[in-house]
Amino acid sequence: MSDTDFVLVWEVKSRRNRSEKRKAQLARWRDKFIQNIQSAGLLLEKVHVKKTVHYLKLSAPWDVLVYYAEELCLRAPLQAQPHPDFNTSAQILQKLYVPNIMADSVPNRPVDYYTCAFRKSKMEKFLGSEDHENYFTNTQRHRIVYEILARTVYGKRKRAEVGVARLLNEGAFKAAFPLHEGPFELPGFDLPPDQLNKRQVLYHYWARWSKWYKYQPLDHIREYFGEKIALYFAWLGFYTAWLLPAAIVGTFVFVSGIMTMSSNTPAKEICESGGRYLMCPLCETCKPWNMSDICPMAQVGYLFDHPGTVFFSIFMSFWAVTFLEYWKRKNATLAHHWDCMDFHEEEEPPRPEFAAMAPAMEENPVTGVKEPYFPEKARISRMLTGSMVIVIMLCVVMIFLVTVIIYRSIVSVMMYETGSSAGNIANISSSMVNLALILLMGQVYTALAEQLTKWEMHRTQTQYEDAFTFKVFIFQFVNFYSSPFYVAFFKGRFVGYPGHYGTLFGMRNEDSCLHILSCCVCYPCMLICSKVKAWRQKKALSSVKKAQSGLEPQRWEQDYELIECEGLFDEYLEIVLQFGFITIFVAAFPLAPLFALLNNWAEVRLDAHKFVCEYRRPVAERAQNIGVWFIILEALSHVSVLVNAFLIAFTSDFLPRLLYQYKFDNDLHGYVNFTLAYAPPSYNYSSHGMCRYKAFRDDNGNYTLVYWELLAVRLGFIIAFEHVVFFVLRVIDWMVPDVPESLELKIKRERYLAKQALADNQEALLVSGRMAHSPGQCTQRRPHPLLPSL
Repeated sequence: MSDTDFVLVWEVKSRRNRSEKRKAQLARWRDKFIQNIQSAGLLLEKVHVKKTVHYLKLSAPWDVLVYYAEELCLRAPLQAQPHPDFNTSAQILQKLYVPNIMADSVPNRPVDYYTCAFRKSKMEKFLGSEDHENYFTNTQRHRIVYEILARTVYGKRKRAEVGVARLLNEGAFKAAFPLHEGPFELPGFDLPPDQLNKRQVLYHYWARWSKWYKYQPLDHIREYFGEKIALYFAWLGFYTAWLLPAAIVGTFVFVSGIMTMSSNTPAKEICESGGRYLMCPLCETCKPWNMSDICPMAQVGYLFDHPGTVFFSIFMSFWAVTFLEYWKRKNATLAHHWDCMDFHEEEEPPRPEFAAMAPAMEENPVTGVKEPYFPEKARISRMLTGSMVIVIMLCVVMIFLVTVIIYRSIVSVMMYETGSSAGNIANISSSMVNLALILLMGQVYTALAEQLTKWEMHRTQTQYEDAFTFKVFIFQFVNFYSSPFYVAFFKGRFVGYPGHYGTLFGMRNEDSCLHILSCCVCYPCMLICSKVKAWRQKKALSSVKKAQSGLEPQRWEQDYELIECEGLFDEYLEIVLQFGFITIFVAAFPLAPLFALLNNWAEVRLDAHKFVCEYRRPVAERAQNIGVWFIILEALSHVSVLVNAFLIAFTSDFLPRLLYQYKFDNDLHGYVNFTLAYAPPSYNYSSHGMCRYKAFRDDNGNYTLVYWELLAVRLGFIIAFEHVVFFVLRVIDWMVPDVPESLELKIKRERYLAKQALADNQEALLVSGRMAHSPGQCTQRRPHPLLPSL
């Protein structure tokens, strides 16, 4: 047979926990499925290994490829064109005559073509159509074979017993995957670069650590893995590049804080105060303490709360939205370059799980074919019930947060009574407890969200993935961000004053400061930076090496031992949560973009290594953008503007200092005394004496005029901040077109070529009118004459 396009694997083992009746049923399904895919025109070859593992190698002949190429609207080449240069940095460096160390000469770059939708009747118009062996790319062949496997019936149509995906779920097959194109290891002898296989090219020029500073070979990635995976790596690389200016500015802000720390008058006053400011006890059994005791904390806190951090918050708000605007341009350019700009997902077949569980069969109004059906009202009812479960889980997260707060208070009281450094021990230990709860709840909820999404009976895989993504992200957003939000906006807001302290379950509420928030934001950032899955990957690779001991295994055996690729959800989730941290809470930790940059440099190569070396080759999927994740990123960028406005206004000391400079002293002399109030006379002076606490209150505990002035300034700042920022963002959105002008011209040129190539005397007007709208428009699907349809 010709080169193998796809492999099906099943194992025949004696299992006590599986009945003979069940094994016989699976065998019947499997035999019927194999018979039907052979009837559909695929070429088959069976291979047995040790009488337990069975491999079925599949290949599509030319006539089947041609039929499904038109059926699936595959793009066919019309005319070769020069490769466009998408790297803005390369263009700038070239104009400046600066050597570009990031450029890399990757061999066998795929040729760029003007293309249009494939038509069998116009075969002679397409380039290379006479070469039947190499006309279709490997990824196109994989898509065609998988489409046949997804449509093939193996049982009763009324029960929707269709498709290889459901057979995998039932256990009839253990795996279904296209083959990698040879080994990834480089040969021991010298081999010209242009003779390396595609997998070796990706490994040598992309997946190795030594290439950390090089551009990613996106065309090669797209050629090997398809557009969906290539777009992920394009977005990750684009985001990482944009983190560079953010990291530089953030580092400069942090360093400027260090350099100006000595000029911080409030910190000086605290450190030099000695016993001047006797502070009220922090608990009922605690003793008064001197303000000078927190001198180191006041000095360090300045690094995360000085005028530079306000500037950086504004900068990052503009950065986030500008990044997304320019990504839309980059995405449009790549989508056109990869022939996905006019791509719309075909009418999707039902998911195998949906087909198996749907209670009825009804005619699809689009295709006219009877398909599994689930009532829309019942689905909405289930979605509402599922949303209630989500709310309950979010409440559980809040309960855990309150538990951590109580734990921190208990530890603080115990440590203060023993004379230890209570604050640091309480914060560090509670952070570790909180981190453990975050990770635990994340694992539990992901499994729960998967079951809920299945129970909601979404018809298509796209609907299922969008619903699952939304559920998990909402939960992870609350799970990861609840602690920073608590520290930023609730901790210290309900403390009360001496004699009238606010309590939670009998314990006094905590005070707050911005540098504690920076610690809270820092540990998840460090968690992301240190999240290396090497141990898991090494374990997987050890199984591969074990399988390769003794006789040299065949390609399909080696690939079967690799890890199954489960998609890009985890990769997107990790980076999108990181994006939220560096935009929403950047005022608390200016070095967050730097840590994110370092993490992403490693993440690109780690993910590349996984896909090239450790995962089975996934079926290439088409996509024109990053999907629902872009909507989430846009929402995060807008939330960041509001959160940073409130953070600067209510958590930072920026506005109180500004008000004091305007009303009293520009050098902030006496600012510490300005922020402290005296305990009311009713407070127990006999045991504590005249103590102070941080608030704008009079001797009776009532708010002073300064408090209301400061509140007005804070609210005014929030309104001004968000109005100015959102106005500028709308201007940026208006000034930066989503599609570059050069790309629009290129699209028109391609439409013209497609019209000239495909039009003839009989259908010129019809095709011209259709091409003016979209040259890639496909006709409605037709069933394959040999393929049983649902």
